[in-house]
Amino acid sequence: MATVREHYENVLSSVYIWMNGGFESAIEKNIEFFNSNKILPVRSGRAVDLGAGCGFQSIPLAMSGFSVTAIDIDARLLNELESHSENLPVKTVQCDLMDFEKHIDGKLELAVCMTDTICHLESINDVITLMTRVSASLEDNGLLILTFRDYSSELSELDRFIPVKSDDSTIFTCFLEYESETVKVHDIVYRKINDNWQIFKSYYRKLRLSKEWICAQLSKAGFRQINSTIDKGMITIIAEKGSGSEA
Repeated sequence: MATVREHYENVLSSVYIWMNGGFESAIEKNIEFFNSNKILPVRSGRAVDLGAGCGFQSIPLAMSGFSVTAIDIDARLLNELESHSENLPVKTVQCDLMDFEKHIDGKLELAVCMTDTICHLESINDVITLMTRVSASLEDNGLLILTFRDYSSELSELDRFIPVKSDDSTIFTCFLEYESETVKVHDIVYRKINDNWQIFKSYYRKLRLSKEWICAQLSKAGFRQINSTIDKGMITIIAEKGSGSEA
């Protein structure tokens, strides 16, 4: 089984922008998300993007005035971010997101951990630790935004095979294999290279996290206003740190 880093290096990073509909489309989608939720800098303007990838969240946040520390373990995706964020206040850091505190300067107004990144953590204890550390790193009334796929309910039989995306030169299929606390995600990518089809495949584990459990842990970590929604299997949580909260 691959680690998260190995899985991205072997399969996902080369198709990540493509599978998200292209760079500009993904940026526009996140601009709309942040605008609709009125995510704008009003205090320090410091933000951290945990699992920043190629910048689908970091770049819109920087465009709106945040100074963003973008953290990810994948060098290829961070290089993409850097190539698209010239003249924007974005600092990229290649490291484990659990070490984010080493790379921020002062309290944060905003932390984002989006598109399943929180499910990549090794254990639920790591999830609890991360939320506690984020709470301690936020200003009073600072925000944490989480988005992640709802794996708490199991798909069965053939529904576990998911056609992710395809075109004339790339076919991406995913297969899910459920365990008690995790799901094995098997990614299979066929790419047509020099008129020959080549297969790239790998699997790794993601945590099965429920909206209710995450919201309960956020409350324990000092977040007082917690709003959650679920749309087409994707959970979105926006949590505000309470004034004077101690994680």
